[in-house]
Amino acid sequence: MWFGLTCSAPSRLLLLRCGSQRRNLTSGISASGAALDGALSAFRSICGDEGVSLGEAVREQHGRDESVHRCRPPDVVVFPRCVEEVSALAKVCNKHNLPIIPFGTGTGLEGGVGALRGGVCFSLRNIDQILDLHPEDFDVTVEPAVTRKTLNAYLRDTGLWFPVDPGADASLCGMAATSASGTNAVRYGTMRENVINLEVVLADGTVVHTAGKGRRPRKTSAGYNLTNLFVGSEGTLGIITKTTLRLYGIPEATVSAVCSFSSVQAAVDSTVQILQAGVPIARIEFLDDVMVDACNRFSSLSYPVMPTLFLEFHGSERSLEEQVNITEEITQSNEGSDFQWARDAETRSRLWRARHDAWYAAQALRPGCKAYSTDVCVPLSRLPQIIVETKEDLMESRLTGPIAGHVGDGNFHCLMVVDPSDPDELHRVHLFTERLARRALAMDGTCTGEHGVGLGKRRLLCEELGPSGIQAMQKLKNALDPKNLMNPGKILLQGES
Repeated sequence: MWFGLTCSAPSRLLLLRCGSQRRNLTSGISASGAALDGALSAFRSICGDEGVSLGEAVREQHGRDESVHRCRPPDVVVFPRCVEEVSALAKVCNKHNLPIIPFGTGTGLEGGVGALRGGVCFSLRNIDQILDLHPEDFDVTVEPAVTRKTLNAYLRDTGLWFPVDPGADASLCGMAATSASGTNAVRYGTMRENVINLEVVLADGTVVHTAGKGRRPRKTSAGYNLTNLFVGSEGTLGIITKTTLRLYGIPEATVSAVCSFSSVQAAVDSTVQILQAGVPIARIEFLDDVMVDACNRFSSLSYPVMPTLFLEFHGSERSLEEQVNITEEITQSNEGSDFQWARDAETRSRLWRARHDAWYAAQALRPGCKAYSTDVCVPLSRLPQIIVETKEDLMESRLTGPIAGHVGDGNFHCLMVVDPSDPDELHRVHLFTERLARRALAMDGTCTGEHGVGLGKRRLLCEELGPSGIQAMQKLKNALDPKNLMNPGKILLQGES
């Protein structure tokens, strides 16, 4: 009954091994074998034989992201080529009560793609078109397989760019699903501020346009904010198959700078004061002394091994002069070093590549170990206190956890480097991360600034929102996904395998 569908043109790091989590499709461990057998022929009629995979390697690839959570493969992976096929596949899954797990690029950090109850992974890599670019309106619509680097390469000759940059070359629809942000968020905002409209396939196959089909206003007061309901939903409410995004003009001029400080307190105090002074800084990133040392070694740099700010300014030549003068005055009042400038594109690219490679630089501190990133965010006024206390906690806990963060919006990360074969160290890391998250909550912050909740922060989310908040979220989940088929076991604890 699904033949004849019309489509648009088709175009990891782990702490634990996947092997122990492999599923036998006929064993009935997760999805009912009979239900799956009944659905497979329908899947093939929709996607073709090449669009359905039962291969063990393919399933394992789609059961893990770059988080510490162990591999949980789905029972089958399907490769739809358009929204019509996604909708038809979802209807089959709904009929047979098969869980649905969306998969983009697999760059998530909270276990969001694991198939806790088996089921069907919807790999969206074949839906990869850039649609409806409107340069004069500063917006564009993209499909799920389009990544931020692909989009910005496409926009290169238009004078526009999309600035939300989480580091990894993640898919833009996946970034919407996790409410990603990154180094530019202090000026340009997160995905929540930059998504105008979404096309979403619900658990029963219904296709919803959250702001109305084809609509792309810069603002609206029309009804409930359905768009931001799905931004950050991590695939638990529906599959995002298109996103319409805000674009920005490429700045006339860009300069970057590096400034070192004698203490963490001085560096973070400078950050707060720069923002309080109203400087429209584009990026302001903090690296502690351990992280600077790791970046020096990994990227062949020679920065002083001290708490350091990486800064970037966007604007006209005249406005940059004012921004830089104010910022230099503030940093020097906090005993910061003279700025080391990066004015040309090649030097700036090298500087920010070092920042983006912080994950791998941290890992290189302890060869053979694995990395795990924490992700708390607090009000700016509490930032100096929480970073200082976190540094003390790391030392007392005898853990390697260089700190890097988007301190311009109160978000920072400890890049924990741990030996997966050392149970005592793993236990200490677990206790440390719980303390860190609760420290952020006690300072009116959040347990996750940009990575999402996924598997690891569900109980912390309960503490953050409280019973009434969780109950409200569960009611929304029940209304949109009454069978709990959409990425079950993520965000909310109910229905956990």
